[in-house]
Amino acid sequence: MPDSSPFLIALRQGHWFAGLPNELQQALLDMAQVQQFDAGQRLFRRGDKPSGLYAVIEGAVRVGAVSETGKEALLILVEPPYWFGEISLFDGLPRTHDAFAESASTLLLLPQAELLALLERQPQHWRDFALLMSQKLRMAFIALEEMSLLPAAPRLARRLLLIAENYGEGEPRQVLHLAQEQLALMLSLSRQTTNQILKELEAQGIVRLTYGEIEILDRARLRKAAES
Repeated sequence: MPDSSPFLIALRQGHWFAGLPNELQQALLDMAQVQQFDAGQRLFRRGDKPSGLYAVIEGAVRVGAVSETGKEALLILVEPPYWFGEISLFDGLPRTHDAFAESASTLLLLPQAELLALLERQPQHWRDFALLMSQKLRMAFIALEEMSLLPAAPRLARRLLLIAENYGEGEPRQVLHLAQEQLALMLSLSRQTTNQILKELEAQGIVRLTYGEIEILDRARLRKAAES
């Protein structure tokens, strides 16, 4: 691949990659393939054979599914520096969901065969990838619990905080590139309910709403709203 130093700098902003041994970081970059996607372009669909592990370098990617009737389930919308696709690395089974570029995006792909060959040579690194998957499994359990137990308003506030922290993978950011419709899909709420809660947060000076974006103005009060 081309000079990997810019990618190394970008990926080290993420907690998982930054915690890897330096030699493993470099080995992953050496095998990585740079891929460019246009907005709306599909990376893979549910049922596709596993192609490897992805990292978002620029842009954004949404992961979800669409039913036969056209109803969409949006699981996650991620920005740099975020890794995904590790489930198929472990079980070798087809992709579980669809992934699309939300905007023009640059990603790195670690090809499945090369990554498995590296892990065959150095099996001690399986734990590093298990940590990547276990972090997401932990968040999935928390999300299921919140879906069952929490009212809509604190659940929405918690999801905003989680997205602002890039699902535990990066430093907190203030502006979320997220449409209200997408947030509603993530939380299985109606657009009307989502809009009402966001308007209430805006009236309290906690967030500012603009087209396709949600700006967090007062993180401490948003956290308090998430705990109520």
